[in-house]
Amino acid sequence: MNDTSTLWPKKMDVLGVEVTPTTYQEATEAIVEAAKCGSAAVVSCHAVHAIVTASCDRSLRKKVNTFDMITPDGQPVRWALNLLHRAKLSDRVYGPDLTLSLCQGAADEGVPIYLYGGSPEVVEEMRDNLTERYPDLRIAGYESPPFRALTPEEDELMVQRINASGAGIVFIGLGCPKQDLFAYEHRDRIHAVQVCVGAAFDFHAGALPQSPAWMQRRGLEWLFRLIQEPRRLWRRYLVTNTIFLAKLLAAMCRPARRAT
Repeated sequence: MNDTSTLWPKKMDVLGVEVTPTTYQEATEAIVEAAKCGSAAVVSCHAVHAIVTASCDRSLRKKVNTFDMITPDGQPVRWALNLLHRAKLSDRVYGPDLTLSLCQGAADEGVPIYLYGGSPEVVEEMRDNLTERYPDLRIAGYESPPFRALTPEEDELMVQRINASGAGIVFIGLGCPKQDLFAYEHRDRIHAVQVCVGAAFDFHAGALPQSPAWMQRRGLEWLFRLIQEPRRLWRRYLVTNTIFLAKLLAAMCRPARRAT
């Protein structure tokens, strides 16, 4: 990646994952500025599931800790930053909302974007909805990858398409941890800021409903999604939420590691 270290806010340890205690405004300004400079960078939005997945996987953790920014996507991650580091964050930086903030910033600054992820129907609907919402936004390209690993030839052609499009910001919607691995593997080949936003594709395409604002404020999105898809998600949330809480309590018992 190009050296854009002066653009990026500092990071803090949350269960072994380096998370940036940032705001929507700060994150948007840093990403758009890096995109205007033609910098290659990686940003990801991590909720509890992503934090726990990286925390329990040493190889993945080493990869995501090279990212220029990991935002506190979930309220519990924000709470962890406040408890462990006295970050005094009043809000999280949620992937779907950061996507909209970046689209507005990109439209204002003339930065083209690229959409990579989702099903063909989802990515097309997301493109249409963003175009309607931000008339000045330049969507340089969009594509839905196959539900399998790309061949080396397909991968090279995909990189060429993205770079040839002139996009400064590439939104990646492949789910956790696939999108983080994709961004890491392409960090020196895609000449843009890759922003991993996961379910933002489904939300902004209207394919999935978002939880009510009161549930979002209280960190209960997991419960909303569990109600929507109980058979698929009950094990994930039972395990990851329990691990997150246990690891957070253990970290809070190590006061020497807190920021002063």
